[in-house]
Amino acid sequence: MPQLEAFFREAGTGPGVVCMHSNASNSTQWRGLLELLAPDFHVLAPDSYGSGKSPEWPSDRVISLRDEVALIEPVLARAGSPLALVGHSYGAAVALLAALADPGRVRAMALYEPTLFALIEAQSPAPNEADGIRDAVAAAATALDAGNQDAAAACFIDYWMGAGSWARTPEQRKPPIAESVRNVRRWKHALSTEPTPLAAFRALDMPVLYMVGKRSTASAHGVARLLTAVLPRVEVLEFEGLGHMGPVTHPEVVNQAIARFLARA
Repeated sequence: MPQLEAFFREAGTGPGVVCMHSNASNSTQWRGLLELLAPDFHVLAPDSYGSGKSPEWPSDRVISLRDEVALIEPVLARAGSPLALVGHSYGAAVALLAALADPGRVRAMALYEPTLFALIEAQSPAPNEADGIRDAVAAAATALDAGNQDAAAACFIDYWMGAGSWARTPEQRKPPIAESVRNVRRWKHALSTEPTPLAAFRALDMPVLYMVGKRSTASAHGVARLLTAVLPRVEVLEFEGLGHMGPVTHPEVVNQAIARFLARA
């Protein structure tokens, strides 16, 4: 398979910080954080496969989180060592796998609800806390098979942001989100079949800010329950009024928390 390059945004000088976005999003979600951190840090925000300006996944083989890490490896190298990792949702899961691949180069991590559903599935078979996301992906996939991208996006976005959220999304923002949701099966596979056992994350002996939204889903809270029990140096920050998409819906609040953490980590 040819070596492809991730598109990335870049700002500032200083210690490296690499920011990874959620599904149905791209690196633009971190523009505010780039501006906030740029006076003190060298900040890079890549687009994952099939997002923003990065290439599509080029293989017939089903993607893994390790493939996502491999795509951004040149970005991690450009950030230098030691670096800090910031991630939201799928991007936070990628950040965790990147840290496990080379813990020595990671000085700190700020994670907002990593979606490593495989940890829930490994702990107990269905029915479990991942039922909601499993059902949402199945409904989205059925809609895609029927040729209805709009309905697929509604299934996915409403699961994460609440019923009616897709209908309330401004029309000009809908096309790129609906287009990205075509990858929903791929995302689910990467997150629900990741083979890394929960105990492996005990090796990440660096400061971790683990952010959760109190109004988030059972699946996100289930992953948080498991990971925060094993990460050795974890600080949990719960946002009272936020849900899973807090970094997108309330970027000022979340970005300030990340900035404060990175300044002292």
